Amino acid sequence: MYRYLLLVLLCWACALTAAAQHPDTSSAKLKTTKDTLVATKQDTDVVRSFKPKPHKDKVYHPDSTHSPHTAVIRSLIVPGLGQIYNHQWWKVPVIYTGLGLLGWAVVYNNTYYTEFLAISKYREHGVTPGPKDPYYNEYNTYINQPDQALYDATDGYRRDRDLSILGILGAWGINAIDAYIDAKFMHSYSVDNNLSMKVTPSLLNQPVFALNSTSSYVMGLKITFTLR
Repeated sequence: MYRYLLLVLLCWACALTAAAQHPDTSSAKLKTTKDTLVATKQDTDVVRSFKPKPHKDKVYHPDSTHSPHTAVIRSLIVPGLGQIYNHQWWKVPVIYTGLGLLGWAVVYNNTYYTEFLAISKYREHGVTPGPKDPYYNEYNTYINQPDQALYDATDGYRRDRDLSILGILGAWGINAIDAYIDAKFMHSYSVDNNLSMKVTPSLLNQPVFALNSTSSYVMGLKITFTLR
């Protein structure tokens, strides 16, 4: 009897011992979580990595169809037309303002030159103009002026008129030169990627006025422009 009871107790104790032992899943879970984090971090790094696109510098090329000769001819024919050809529209009002002022100066000085020339001829020939003669009122206005004053006024207005005419010709020529320069240097040449500059230190020979110096060379900078 005791033998069977002891055997039952032993079986029951073994059953309790087996039921009390559970598998340790904490390390497995930790390992799985760790692996997941590593994989997620690696995937995130791959997704966030940015590779810039290759950038190609813009190369500027001159406008070979733009002709400086055409710009000059147009400006010589009609002032400002060469500037319009060069797309320099803002220069046209400046040109015509200058030419307009010079033209007004020509008309103004020529009017008074003609007037004083007629009065001077009346004085020179000792003629008194009648009411129907030209510059009759002007002659009476300057009747008390000495002859030399009338001659000087005539020469002064003539000189100013001639200078104004030369100014118009000069402005016309400057207008043509300006059109040529714009067409030549703004449309025929460009500072693009083919032009490079390099600055390096260098030794220069002493100038003549400094030959008495203790050194035959002086420090300087060497600038080299390269057009590829």
